[in-house]
Amino acid sequence: MTETLPYSDREIIHQLKISGQISVVLEGIAKRNAIASAAKSLEIEVSEEELQLGANQIRSSSQLNRSADTWTWLQQNRLTLDDFEEMISETVLSNKLALHLFSEKVEAIFAERQIDYLQAVLYEVTLDDEDLALELYYAIEEGELSFYEMARKYCSDRELGRKGGYRGLVNRMDLEAEVRAVVFASTPPQLLKPILSKKGTHLIQLEEIVQPQLTPILHQEILSELFLEWLDLQIKV
Repeated sequence: MTETLPYSDREIIHQLKISGQISVVLEGIAKRNAIASAAKSLEIEVSEEELQLGANQIRSSSQLNRSADTWTWLQQNRLTLDDFEEMISETVLSNKLALHLFSEKVEAIFAERQIDYLQAVLYEVTLDDEDLALELYYAIEEGELSFYEMARKYCSDRELGRKGGYRGLVNRMDLEAEVRAVVFASTPPQLLKPILSKKGTHLIQLEEIVQPQLTPILHQEILSELFLEWLDLQIKV
């Protein structure tokens, strides 16, 4: 859709109400006000250079390669140039406030929660039939069947089945509690005995345990988590 539909602001607000989304908008306003208030008290401001950098990042992420593309995007989102500048300013201000409040706490949080950032490289198939899972486990153990062949035949997720059950690098916290307890207590490479969880019976070929490192991406994830937790507290006060 390239044209702005001719709906009034009143109609838009009414649609937000009847679709149950008005609370999301109100929460957004509360968070924006909390950020602005905290930044003002800490004398955190946005420079012209930071505004320009922020604008470039939005254009890049939204694939606005030409001025005409930017103008069309503004019209589609009912934004004026002043609105666009305000949006950029709020984004930059939010990032600067997060850094000011929590950048020095990230390493401590990483050390405290290090176990949560463990990762594993594995293959996985989840079955509804525990007896079948056990039968397949022994067939693989005895070399009668490969994990890849088993996954191709029995995996209910067709796309995962095509990949032989390969899930790649998986975060510890993305695994079921029962599964991660076994996975991260095991020594790879290893075919694990069937694991029961509320999702079914898991057959897992564990390839590698990856120890956590505080990469720039993980640093940003932790920073964002801390900031969002803080922000939620501000709007509940």
